Amino acid sequence: MTERSRFPGSAWLWPAFKFVATLAVWGTIAVIGILGWFALDLPDVDEALQATRRPTVTLIGADGAVFAARGDLYGVPVRLSALPKSLPQAVIATEDRRFYSHLGLDPIGIARAAWANVRAGRIVQGGSTVTQQAAKNLFLTPERSFKRKIQEVLLALWLEQKFTKHQILTIYLNRVYLGAGTYGVDAAARKYFGRSVEELSLYESAMIAGLLKAPSRYNPQASPGAAAGRTRQVLKNMVAAGYLTERQAADAAKQRGRRYRPPITDGRYFADWVLSQLGDYVTLGGRDLSVITTLNPGLQRSAERHVAAAVSGTEKTTRAGQGALVAMAGDGAVRALVGGRSHAESPFNRATQAARQPGSAFKPFVFLTALETGMTPASPVDDSPIEIDGWKPRNFDGKHRGTISLGKALADSVNTAAVRVGRQVGFGNVADTASRLGVPGSIKARPSLALGTHDIRLIDLTAAYAPFANGGFAAWPFGITEIRDADGSVLYKRGGSGPGRVVEVEHVAAMNSMMAGVLSHGTGRKAQLQRPAAGKTGTSQNHRDAWFVGYTADLVAGVWVGNDNGAPMKRVTGGGLPARIWRRFMADAHRGLPVRSLPGVDGMSPPKPTPGATTIAEKPKTKPSTGEPGLIDRILTFFNSPN
Repeated sequence: MTERSRFPGSAWLWPAFKFVATLAVWGTIAVIGILGWFALDLPDVDEALQATRRPTVTLIGADGAVFAARGDLYGVPVRLSALPKSLPQAVIATEDRRFYSHLGLDPIGIARAAWANVRAGRIVQGGSTVTQQAAKNLFLTPERSFKRKIQEVLLALWLEQKFTKHQILTIYLNRVYLGAGTYGVDAAARKYFGRSVEELSLYESAMIAGLLKAPSRYNPQASPGAAAGRTRQVLKNMVAAGYLTERQAADAAKQRGRRYRPPITDGRYFADWVLSQLGDYVTLGGRDLSVITTLNPGLQRSAERHVAAAVSGTEKTTRAGQGALVAMAGDGAVRALVGGRSHAESPFNRATQAARQPGSAFKPFVFLTALETGMTPASPVDDSPIEIDGWKPRNFDGKHRGTISLGKALADSVNTAAVRVGRQVGFGNVADTASRLGVPGSIKARPSLALGTHDIRLIDLTAAYAPFANGGFAAWPFGITEIRDADGSVLYKRGGSGPGRVVEVEHVAAMNSMMAGVLSHGTGRKAQLQRPAAGKTGTSQNHRDAWFVGYTADLVAGVWVGNDNGAPMKRVTGGGLPARIWRRFMADAHRGLPVRSLPGVDGMSPPKPTPGATTIAEKPKTKPSTGEPGLIDRILTFFNSPN
C-alpha cells in the first residue's frame, strides 16, 4: 500500500496545495508590481518635506508701509505644545477620532463613511485620516483619481513609520489649507481673528477646526452664520469624544469668538497693475519679493473715496456707472490709481485696461502742433462751419463765434476751430505730436483725430499731459522703484524715465497759459483750484465718455467717467462730473503744500488776439500730411525698458 493510499481522498491535496502556493506567489508578485507602479511617480519625499510654499509678493508704498500682499499666507510655524489644547482636540474630534490608535488608515472610519454615503445617496463623509490628509497636503496634487488615492495610502503608511503621532499632527496643523489663501492654523488665526494661534479661545479653536471640511463655505468673515453653525457641531464632536462636558460646550457657544474685521486695504487696482508688470520676477527662483512702489496711500484713499462717492451718488441722474482716476508726479511716478468705483464689485481696471475716445481732451496735441509751426495763443482762428470730404463737425453748443484767438478756441473747446487748425498744420503732424508726448498705438491721421477719436487709456493720456507740468519732458507711467528678495538683495532698481525733452520751453509756457484759461474762463471752470493749474475737458460722441485731465506743478491727474458697455450718459461732459472729482481730489492732494507756479501761468489772463494777425484760412491749397509712424515706440511694460 502506498503512502497516499493510506489517506482516502488525499490524491487531490497535493495538486491543490501547489495551485494555492503558485497563486499566492503570483498574487504577491502582482501586488508588489501594482504597488510599484503606483509608487513609480511618487514625489521625492525628502524634497517635499523641505519645501515650504509658493512665493509671496509684498507691496510697499512710498511711505514705507505695506499696503498689499499677494500669494499664499503662512503663519509662524508652531509646535503642538504651544497650541491651546482645545485646537488639536477639536481637530481630532472632528476629523479623525481614532488618530492615536490607527496606523495611518482607519478601516472603521472608512466603513462608517461608506455606509453614511450609501444611505445619503451622495458623499456626505470622508474616510481619510489626518495622516492621509497630511500626506495629501505635503506630497500630492488635488487630482482625484484611484491611482492618487492609492499613492495617498502609501505615503500615509510611510509617514506613520517615519514620524510620531505628535509630529504628524504638528505637520498637518502647520500646512493644512484653511481658506482665504491661508495655510496653517497660525495664519488662519491671524486672518480670521487678528491674533496669534496661541491666543485663541475654545470657540475660536472649534471654528478653525470647522474650516477643514469646507474652508470657503465656513469662512467666518464671509459667511458668519454658516461658520457659527459648523462651530457648534465641532463643539458637539468634542463632547462626544470626551474632551468637553455639555456645560463647557454650551458656555463656549455663548461666548462666541472675537468679532474681527480685517482693515479694508486701499490700492487694490494699483496692486493689480503693479503685479501685472512683475513678470518673471514672481517665479524666478521661487523667492519672496518686496516691491517698493510709488503709491501714496493718503492720495490713494482720497482718490478712491471721491470716485466712489461721485459716481455712486449721481448714477441715477447722470447714468454714469463707472469712473477712474490716475494721479502721477511729473516724472510719471503713479501716486494714486483707481480703476473703478469698487474693486470688490468689479476688478476690471478702467484706468489701465480700457481704451476709450478722449474727445476734446486730445485737442492739446492739435494746438501744440500749431504752436510748433509758428502760431501763438493770440493767433486768430476762424470759427465758421467747415466741411471735409462730406464730414461736417459741429460745435457742442451749435454756435459759431467768428474769428477767435487760438487760446479761446482751446479754452472754449471749439470743435470747428480745432479741426481747421488740424487741417492747416496737417493731421499727420498732429498724430506725430501725440505720439511724441507718449500717446501709444498707431494713430490714424484723419480729420476727426482733432476731436479725439483715437482710443486711449486714461493712464496714457494722463502721462501725455506730464510734459506740460514738468517743463517739457516725456514721462512714462511707472509704479515700481525697487524689487528686493527676502534677504534684502536688490533685484531691480529703477533708473530714469522717458526719452528726454519733447516740448520746447516756450511752447510749454504757451500751452500752460492756454490750458489755464480752460479752468479760469473755459469749459473746465468747475475744476478751479486755489493755485496755478491747467487742464482740458473731453466728451466723446453722444456723451459716452467724459474726461478731465489737468495738472499743477506738483501733480498730474486724469479722471474718466462712463459705462463699461458704452451706453450714453445723461448729458455728462468733461467739465461736469469729471472736473468736480478732479478738483476735490487735487484739493486734498495739495493741502499743506506751498503754491508753485506753472511755466507761463502766473495769475495773468491769457493773451488777447493781436490785431492784423493772419487768420488760418479755409481749406489749404496743399494736401495735408498723412503723417509718419509715431516717433516713440511705447514701452508696454515697465520691465522691458533698458533702465
